[in-house]
Amino acid sequence: MKIGIIAFLFSLLIVPPSSFANPYLPKPGERLTTLRISTCAVSGGFVHLYTALDNGLFDKYGLKLENIFIRGSAQNLAALASDEVQFTYCAADGTIPGLASGIDAKLVASPLVKLPYVLVARKEIRRPEDLKGKSIGIARAGDLSDRLSRAVVKKFGLSPDVVTIRPIGGSQGERYQAMAANIVQAIAITPPLDVRAKNEGYNVLYRLIDLNLPFIYSTLHTSYKMLRDRPDTVQRMVAALAEIVYFVEKNPDKAKAAISKAMRVTDEDALQSSYNVYAKEIVDRTMMVPGRAVAEAVDLAREGGTNVRKKPEELYDNSFVLNLEKSGFLKEIWGSENYKR
Repeated sequence: MKIGIIAFLFSLLIVPPSSFANPYLPKPGERLTTLRISTCAVSGGFVHLYTALDNGLFDKYGLKLENIFIRGSAQNLAALASDEVQFTYCAADGTIPGLASGIDAKLVASPLVKLPYVLVARKEIRRPEDLKGKSIGIARAGDLSDRLSRAVVKKFGLSPDVVTIRPIGGSQGERYQAMAANIVQAIAITPPLDVRAKNEGYNVLYRLIDLNLPFIYSTLHTSYKMLRDRPDTVQRMVAALAEIVYFVEKNPDKAKAAISKAMRVTDEDALQSSYNVYAKEIVDRTMMVPGRAVAEAVDLAREGGTNVRKKPEELYDNSFVLNLEKSGFLKEIWGSENYKR
């Protein structure tokens, strides 16, 4: 009897207190599944994806991902719907018009859900009212940069007759050069470009997070084909992304190194600005796609002339992130910390 009790007590010492078995890991001996994931821009907002790729974090979940850069939301959705890529990582507010028009894809996880943009302006423009008679540069009419710029102009109590919204195309960096050349006088940009703007003497007029608009930034998209034929792979991908959110928050140096590599930025202040915003300030650890924000984005798309063919609730699928919570996965990752903060 004494021997049995001693053996039982000893077993308590050597067996880990947690009995959680990660249900999303591959089986022993299972081969890696090769997939392609596209990105629609080069952005510090994709820090979670960049960090995962640089550190082999998807491999743990049996996934080998090739990252393909495809400029533009519409082009990414087309590649996704045709199965040229199996996942897309992009700002959902940029892709929702395409999804609403009938593209066969859905949003399945949203780690970043607030506006990271700031409006920067030339040196002589120090206050919002100084924008009168000036131009704000955007990529294309009706796209995300257009909608955000118009929201800021409205916030300032100005009108399109007073402030010109000028489509000039290009990336954020190219539009920044257009502002430097005085082709336009202001643009909406994201970190780390805001630090460069400050360092070069330009003025940050407004942080768009203060608009308090429902917004969905970096989001994992997948196709109807993947959802229908390979839901287990989608679930693994979502689980991997959830663990990556944790990894990025706990490993700032590796996260900043990933941003530096992707964006070719070495300025420490710029890297720290990106990390603060994208790894902490606008993160939602649950990765739930916010239905209200989707609905409002669809309404905006309709107002902008999009032929809306789908209801907002048809554009996203939160079952995969809900499974993470139900299984105890998120609680296991974050431990004593509140993953619902």
